[in-house]
Amino acid sequence: MRRLGLDFDNTIVCYDAVFHRAALAAGLIPPSLARNKTAVRDYLRAQGHEAAWVALQGEVYGMRMQEAEPYPGLLGFLDAASRAGFEICIVSHKTRQPVAGPRWDLHAAARGWIGRFLENRISPEHVFLELTREDKLRRIEQQGCDIFVDDLPEVLLSPEFPASTRAVLFDPGSQCDAHPRYERTAGWEALRAQLLQPEAITT
Repeated sequence: MRRLGLDFDNTIVCYDAVFHRAALAAGLIPPSLARNKTAVRDYLRAQGHEAAWVALQGEVYGMRMQEAEPYPGLLGFLDAASRAGFEICIVSHKTRQPVAGPRWDLHAAARGWIGRFLENRISPEHVFLELTREDKLRRIEQQGCDIFVDDLPEVLLSPEFPASTRAVLFDPGSQCDAHPRYERTAGWEALRAQLLQPEAITT
């Protein structure tokens, strides 16, 4: 059985609406600002509100985690991947608690989200939430991932990223440069076509 590894934040979880909603409720952004995480981050940083941005992340990844949504097409992709014979795991890295603000257990919040949206699709024992990027890279190798999907080029381009693992950059906004080390995908429907067509599957 082939092993498919997935990152968590901003790869399977879409935070665009919840970041906009939380920032608007706190009076940090104008209502007209685009409803996506990047727009909120860039606006707050341009206004010199880096501390507010850091605190907002803690709120979203903690208290508001259950308001986040799976990226469009994710659930259908997972079902198709399972039918195609892939064993799926999540390998992510995040601190246990926010850098600032209330001390939410971010790992518990993430596992709660997975239990709500991905129940019967990904087993709890196949979910690995590491504390550092280095631990995450080691886990990807330990799990023997044939394919790994991540939204961060720096993970896929790390010298510690397994050379034998097919690297896929999740880049729905086409914000990242092309690189020979990874292939890019614009979303889960596109990746379904890239990976799960009969000719793309080897046993």
